Amino acid sequence: MIRKLLLFISIIPAMAIALSTDKGQPINVKAQTVIIDEKAGHSIYSGNAKVMQGSLILSAKKIQIYNNQKTVTKVIAKGNKEQRAHYQQNQENQSRFIEATANKITYLIKTEMVHLKGNAHLTQGFDSFSGGTLDYDIKNDKVIAEKSNDGTQRVRFKIKL
Repeated sequence: MIRKLLLFISIIPAMAIALSTDKGQPINVKAQTVIIDEKAGHSIYSGNAKVMQGSLILSAKKIQIYNNQKTVTKVIAKGNKEQRAHYQQNQENQSRFIEATANKITYLIKTEMVHLKGNAHLTQGFDSFSGGTLDYDIKNDKVIAEKSNDGTQRVRFKIKL
C-alpha cells in the first residue's frame, strides 16, 4: 500500500497551477484517511485533508485526485458552509498570491481552469470577487462570476487600480 501511495503521489507534480518552480517541489499530503483506487484512477484524502507543493496549498474536508495513470487530470476539494475548501498559490504575474474558498473547488489541470461552487470567493492581488460560482482561467488571467441558482448569492467584486 505504501508503494502504491508513493507511486501515486509521484504523479501529482503535474497539478501545480502557476509557479513553474512549484512543479519541481516535493508533494506533502496530510489526511486522516486515504483511499487509493488505481483501477479507477483516483484517490480520496479525507479528514482535514491538505495537499502542499511549493507555494500551492489546497485544503478541505475531502480532496479527490483523478489521474490517467501518467498524470493528474483533475483535483476536487470539498468543504461545506462551516469549513469551505481553500486554495492558495503564488502567481508569477501577480504581486500577491491567489486565494480562493468555496464549498467545492474543482481544478482541471489540462485547461488550467479553477471552478469554485457555493459561497465562492477569489482574491487576486488586491482585487476580490465573490458569487454563487466563480471560474478562474489561469492561463488567460480571467475571472467569470455568476449568482447562485437561488439568487441569494449575487456577484460582488472589488477592484483596486
